[in-house]
Amino acid sequence: MSHAWLLPEYFEDILPPYARQVEGMRRRLLDLFETWGYEPVCPPLMEYLESLLTGAGQDLDLKTFKVVDGLSGRTLGVRADITPQVARIDAHLLNRQGVTRLCYAGAALHTRPAALTHSRELLQVGAELFGHAGIEADMEILDLLLCALRATGLPELRVSLGHVGIFQALAGSAGLSESLQQALFVALKAKDIPTLEGLTTGIPGDLGESLCRLPELYGGPEVITAARGILPDLPGISRALSELEQLSTIDREIDLLVDLADLRGYGYHNGAMFAAYAGGQAQAIAQGGRYDGAGAIFGCARPATGFSLDLRRVVNGLPEPRPRPGILAPHGVDAGLRARVQALRASGERVVIELPGQQTHRAESGCDRVLVQEEGEWRIRPLA
Repeated sequence: MSHAWLLPEYFEDILPPYARQVEGMRRRLLDLFETWGYEPVCPPLMEYLESLLTGAGQDLDLKTFKVVDGLSGRTLGVRADITPQVARIDAHLLNRQGVTRLCYAGAALHTRPAALTHSRELLQVGAELFGHAGIEADMEILDLLLCALRATGLPELRVSLGHVGIFQALAGSAGLSESLQQALFVALKAKDIPTLEGLTTGIPGDLGESLCRLPELYGGPEVITAARGILPDLPGISRALSELEQLSTIDREIDLLVDLADLRGYGYHNGAMFAAYAGGQAQAIAQGGRYDGAGAIFGCARPATGFSLDLRRVVNGLPEPRPRPGILAPHGVDAGLRARVQALRASGERVVIELPGQQTHRAESGCDRVLVQEEGEWRIRPLA
């Protein structure tokens, strides 16, 4: 028995009217980004593997599909994230000296789903800012993210703010090995207190205790004040808390929370980080943050910060879309009919031509009106 119509696990088609909803959202967000000065780029779906995974992209290795190029014999990767590609474009192709603002929309593939309810194909939309190391760039990116979230229409939006500089300051001061840092990073991300306590047993002074207390530092902006009283007075921690304090002042009627254990992308992010959530969803619909130096391998280590969101996740959190209404018009070569159809389409109406013999399938057209000729004129009437 043939199953040629079956898709691989965690891949799915997007059908009408959801596809129209996704496409409309993509256009809205890219138009929004352009009003902020972000220029669109379209990187290829595949690149040489080392280009996708070098530097900031190393953590994507397990997520990346790999194939052999029939032309060169080299290994290609199907992008799992568009951000490293945009960093390559900034560093290697544009080679600008000042601030560069870029945006994008496209598919990305993962070898495994991030959760049981997720697709392995992401429809990624994002914005990246290169060339400015100050907190002003992070504030602009966070502000743009909040505007983008509002544009989606998702309910119960909230954004979690974190900063990898706090973990880096504690780990650096304690002189921890690379392997122990990675293990602690994973435990903090999972808020796994027993594992944290076991890993910090041999860490001297109050540094181990501070690492264990990071998961409890979660809530509103008051968490920043509490952290100053709990964490050691290290320059890296003071700088990180100061940056979080500035970011938390951005108010777009979206809840901004602080989570000092919200860590992602070991060896990738190196500053403030954001994660956005909607409704009762436990998984983030958008993520971002600072990732300086991503373009170093391409000859230009520029400051960088940005975010991306997955349109599939966004649409899944919205009410079921309604089909777009339309006007059913008869097939014909009458000049008046053709002129009327063209005028309606130019005004933004959806006009569907009813081909001969299709009258019994009118309901499938999605039209709620019909174009009829009355007294020599083409008029719009309700479709029974």
